[in-house]
Amino acid sequence: MSTAKTPKMIIRDMTVGNAMKHILLFAIPIFVGNILQQIYSMVDTMVAGYNLGENAIAAIGATSSLFALITDFAVGINSGFGIVLTQKFGAHDKEGFRQACAGMIKLNVIIAVIFTALSVTFIRPFLHIMNVPDNIFDQAYTYIIVICAGMIGTFAYNLFANILRAVGNSTASLWFLIISGVVNVLLDIILMAGFRTGVIGAAIATIISTFVSAIICIIYTLHNYKEMLPGKADFKVPSSITKDLLSTGFAMALMYCVVDFGSIIFQSATNRLGDMYITAHTAARRLIIILMQPLIAVATANSTFIGQNWGAGKYERIRTTIKKVLLLEVIMGLVLCGFVYLTDSFLIKITTGTKSPDVIKNGVLSLRIHMPCYAPLGILFVIRTSLQAMGKKIVPIISSAMELGIKIISAIILIPSLGFIGTCITEPVIWVVCMIFLVISFAVYMNKGLLKEK
Repeated sequence: MSTAKTPKMIIRDMTVGNAMKHILLFAIPIFVGNILQQIYSMVDTMVAGYNLGENAIAAIGATSSLFALITDFAVGINSGFGIVLTQKFGAHDKEGFRQACAGMIKLNVIIAVIFTALSVTFIRPFLHIMNVPDNIFDQAYTYIIVICAGMIGTFAYNLFANILRAVGNSTASLWFLIISGVVNVLLDIILMAGFRTGVIGAAIATIISTFVSAIICIIYTLHNYKEMLPGKADFKVPSSITKDLLSTGFAMALMYCVVDFGSIIFQSATNRLGDMYITAHTAARRLIIILMQPLIAVATANSTFIGQNWGAGKYERIRTTIKKVLLLEVIMGLVLCGFVYLTDSFLIKITTGTKSPDVIKNGVLSLRIHMPCYAPLGILFVIRTSLQAMGKKIVPIISSAMELGIKIISAIILIPSLGFIGTCITEPVIWVVCMIFLVISFAVYMNKGLLKEK
């Protein structure tokens, strides 16, 4: 059977059975979980806006790219580790799977401690580099320093969530996110609306909810997947597996961080435009990210499918399925574009609680420029995650470097010359350029026999 369910564990073997059914069933919990995460993030913005004013939104928004850099390092490195696990699972290499799990745990402990210390130490200089306005600097610093101090929870959650995803269980993570999200919302309301703690309340709510999801995820995994997890002997990890984990993990983390470093430069240029534009940009970005989630969920599910089948050597199954997934992404991109064009003004208003016509107008402008490029974005997600799942690290990193280059050009030339229009057009240009590069690169791999049976 392709999907095994016992009182103790849920396992989905995607190397057999209907490929698209596997992908869609795996994608649904990821999609719902991602949407809930973004909704909870948006609640931070809404509660801050309604109770603390637009300066609070600007303070949170001014650090959003730095927050993403810090978080995405933990997400990226564990996603890379998860690729190794997924391939071991697809190859039915039980000993290798346990040893890879042990390596993940050891590396996460070391990296989490070092990364948290570095983040806390250098956060203030980074905010100055990002040109955070003086009138919101203290709020922005308070918010992000609390987030940095709690990064260990983010590492822990992503470690165990990727172990679950490697064996095809995307459902459990959904329930953990629902619980942590409810905690986040309640704490937002209690701390910001009730106790008037300011933006530090939003940061504390985020950290506590992250630790809640991490603790529940760890308990669930240890209890239900004990027989698949490493024993004492497995922590003597072979150097080949450690090298594979490090190369794949840091390749993914580098890809994420190069993109986010570009976003910091990009954000610093936007921050120079003033509080109103920061608020409009923050509101639009919240919506742009939440509307990406169907595209991301399908691409993530597809990467797990590809990782398992790559490990099993089922290359023809991979090739035929990718074509169907690409078509699905294009359709979803077009539908999302149409939805936003019908509701954009309402979405900006409800996200911020603002009555400022300038904030609404510029938020809508950003949405209308971004949305027509969602179909190329979906293609980009699928091709990039597919290559990563196959262990092809260089092309995705190059595409991330291209994104960094375009954001630097935008920060130096486009935004100073065009103002907020420069901010709005940057990412759509990136999506199209990187999509073209990735499609060409993937076609070259195909011509070289990447997916031919061996």
